[in-house]
Amino acid sequence: MKKFSKIIFVGLLTIVMGCNDAIDIRQPGRLDAINAFQSVDDLQQGLLAVYNQWDVTPEIALSSNFTDELSVGFDSGGQGFALYDFVINAGSTAASDFWVRNYRANNRATILIEAAGNITPEAGEEDLYNDILAQAHAVRAYANLELMTYFSPDPSDDSTLAAPVVDFVAPLDYQPLRNTTGELWDYIDSDLNTALSLSNVQSDPTFISTDGINAMRARAALTRKDYPTAQTLASQLLSAYPLANRTQYENMWLDADNTEVIFKLERTLNDAYDGQGTTGSVAAGGWAGARFAFVDATLSGSPYFEMDRGVFNLLDPADIRFDVVVAPSSVINPDYATDPDPVNTDILVIQKYPGSEGRPLMNDLKVFRSSEMLLILAEARVAINNDLTGAANLIKQLRDARFGSAQAAPSFGSAQEAYAGILEERRIELCYEGHRYKDLKRLGTAANRGVDRDVTDCTTQSGACTLSASDFRFTLPIPIIEINANNGIGGQQNPGY
Repeated sequence: MKKFSKIIFVGLLTIVMGCNDAIDIRQPGRLDAINAFQSVDDLQQGLLAVYNQWDVTPEIALSSNFTDELSVGFDSGGQGFALYDFVINAGSTAASDFWVRNYRANNRATILIEAAGNITPEAGEEDLYNDILAQAHAVRAYANLELMTYFSPDPSDDSTLAAPVVDFVAPLDYQPLRNTTGELWDYIDSDLNTALSLSNVQSDPTFISTDGINAMRARAALTRKDYPTAQTLASQLLSAYPLANRTQYENMWLDADNTEVIFKLERTLNDAYDGQGTTGSVAAGGWAGARFAFVDATLSGSPYFEMDRGVFNLLDPADIRFDVVVAPSSVINPDYATDPDPVNTDILVIQKYPGSEGRPLMNDLKVFRSSEMLLILAEARVAINNDLTGAANLIKQLRDARFGSAQAAPSFGSAQEAYAGILEERRIELCYEGHRYKDLKRLGTAANRGVDRDVTDCTTQSGACTLSASDFRFTLPIPIIEINANNGIGGQQNPGY
């Protein structure tokens, strides 16, 4: 299906579920799921509305603002200062957005899945019917993987508390308690296994396919530190999706090439995300590039957030990633560290999301790429058998592709050094894609790395320069809006809040 098809049909589930996502009560005159979904074609249209719940700009905003990817821009009006200052509490937007948004996605996918149980596909529709269900289960799995990642203090420890498992369309007065991490993993795994068994499309960059499901399984295994599974899946996907060359890589960020894209969320003119969104907020929505600038990805485009000098200093101008991430209009001051006014003399404009279709700052959101699979594989090699050379050679492979010429392999003397090197490469390759927060939570302690902002950047704000990866704020609190409506869960708040 083309982009315009998603726009035409995306309102269907909004009509069906617009009153309250938790209600499973048939109200007179209300279009409920049984009446709304009467054919496979209805399900296909409804699936587009389920996709419309899937957005990673909140992950981009949280990861970049809270960690060491950003500095406060010269055109800042105070947007996002609290998060930049490491302020997270039960009343924070980060807590409520990640909770509400993902339960909304879970609920709407569940409505579609339950509605499908009342429909018998006609002859010739079986494959389409199964694939719709596969995609719905996969979207629901991703929503719960987010809940796992951000609300479980330790996704690798099944005994810790995670988020409630809600595998049915719940009534309005439902007040669940938190399930264990192990129980939430069972729910995620069940959805992913069901999705894999039903999927009959091997590869599709804009709709979840078998390869997209396996990429999600690889990331889930990494999150759980199930390194053998992560290694197997990442290796298979890396073989199927070669790394982009320099031209392909640059075009990928202009939405003109999908060589290493396993799955992305399309963003197009006049869709529900075609707008600026709330600047400086984790409840982002809107254009991805609007997480950093008001107008466009140039010096004159009012960047309210800029690149942290620490990220810039890791980039080599001969590396195509430099060209992709650093806007040519940036003002680069080699003496920034001693300059009395670095805010106005060292302006590093982020252009990873320059825009497409003539719309500045609007780009497709790359959810799974082969370079992530390579870095998953490198981490697994170290974790499974301390294969430091194997991890180093994988990083060399990535750098060779990005430089367009053979590069020296890094040298690691210990697992800690290797993990630190992998984190550094992820910081470059995956910057502004929503990974840094999760990466530090998962691997920061083992790598002896945490948030480490360049001192010239962070001191212009409040001195919030460093934060240990073991800090409790790498897990989000149960939001106050949930506690107010569900008293029992208030006694299960995450540590530190």
